[in-house]
Amino acid sequence: MNGPLTSGIATLCHEIVTRVSSDAGQQVQHISNRLHDPLRVAIAGRLKAGKSTLVNALIGRRVAPTAAGECTRVVTRFRYGPADRIDVVTRDGDRHSLPLDEDGMVPDRLGVPAARIAHVDVALTSDRLRDLTVVDTPGLASTDTAGSARAEAAVGIDDDSAGEVAAAEAVVYVFTQAVRADDVRALQAFHNASARLATSPINAIGVLGRIDTLAGGAADPWPVAGPLARQQARLLARTVGDVVPVAGLLAETAEAGRLTGADRDALAKLAALPAADLALLLMSADLFRGRPAPISAGQRERLLTRLDLYGIGFACAQLAAEPRLGTGELVRRLAAASGLARLTATVDQTFRWRSDAIKAGWALTRLERLASLDQRNRDTIRDAVEQALRDPAYHRLRLLDAAQRAATGTVPLPADREQELIRLATSSDPRFILDLPDAAGPELATAAIAAAGRWRAYAVDGAGPAQARIAHVAHRGFQLLAQEVRR
Repeated sequence: MNGPLTSGIATLCHEIVTRVSSDAGQQVQHISNRLHDPLRVAIAGRLKAGKSTLVNALIGRRVAPTAAGECTRVVTRFRYGPADRIDVVTRDGDRHSLPLDEDGMVPDRLGVPAARIAHVDVALTSDRLRDLTVVDTPGLASTDTAGSARAEAAVGIDDDSAGEVAAAEAVVYVFTQAVRADDVRALQAFHNASARLATSPINAIGVLGRIDTLAGGAADPWPVAGPLARQQARLLARTVGDVVPVAGLLAETAEAGRLTGADRDALAKLAALPAADLALLLMSADLFRGRPAPISAGQRERLLTRLDLYGIGFACAQLAAEPRLGTGELVRRLAAASGLARLTATVDQTFRWRSDAIKAGWALTRLERLASLDQRNRDTIRDAVEQALRDPAYHRLRLLDAAQRAATGTVPLPADREQELIRLATSSDPRFILDLPDAAGPELATAAIAAAGRWRAYAVDGAGPAQARIAHVAHRGFQLLAQEVRR
């Protein structure tokens, strides 16, 4: 699933291997092998934010435990494999295999002390993991500074774990309700643990999780969730590109197939109650458990663990309006109500195509680092890298780096220029880049040339040294875009 940039770097690595010593060749081959891996998305956030629930929804299987335990204190990587398999990878490189538990989940007890574990490697036959690897990270914040320090020590974010997390091309930060001080500390702790990742709005998005708890009871949370997510996005504009609201529990239940025909029938019985009686039941979990109802206590508890009050109320409303509604259609509506579709679309549209450039940039950085440490093979590796960077196709790597610097505020730019640069670096659609949705080829080429001229003028008049360097990168990018449109 390599793109054109990573394919070119893989070819470059093959050529380098034939010209360097065996030790250096092995390291170059490792870099090349990493280019063939699927896109990695790390799920991060504070404790009990619903990260593992979101992981299960993205995978389409309930396999990551959501209750606190050994396995929630270490990094866990979920990837595709021909058979389900769990390997606990220790910091000294040993692998200890475990079976999934009787519920098909990662067992709570891993058999190895958490302090010795680098990461847990979980291979699953889920088709969703064929081109996406999901990395579940430990929570890094509590409600006070001392608690945060204890949490960071407990989860063991050492070099091995940080390295596993930092290998991700993209990060999803999970929040609950308003952004609080400990959320900010959690972000900083995660960033410090994975400094090589250099997270920014270019490769990170936020999730406002557990929105079904925002309005209380079974009330519709979306009128609250939408504005709150937009507020979070403004507060974290230098950290994440967007904040997407998601009802994680609904998403997990719908995507992992956890709602059965028997559950649907139990919901239908509730839906047949007088409206006032049902509304009273759904005021709180205690009332739902304790008041008389046409379903058993066990059925009520099962529905709470799968849907919570909002999901139960939503499902009952659907069944009251359409009593013949089948289980499959009900599940599809629950999935739509969860908001997960927007998140997966954001991951697809924002991260997947960009991973080609990010992986290629990662590989070139590793090659440059290897050259700086290996005097014997330094010139051979550096010459090969410099030759690759002369190819105009690799200018996108410079654009991506420039856009990250601008998006994080490292190099401040005027707002309109920052947005134009981000569009140029993160899209291949000239109409989107130039903000001309209905333009034809000649008009697009003219607009690209004009944009190149604006950036060149900015570089020589009005920009500081750092801004000028970015402006020259953008100028070249728009020149290449004009050439591409003309072709």
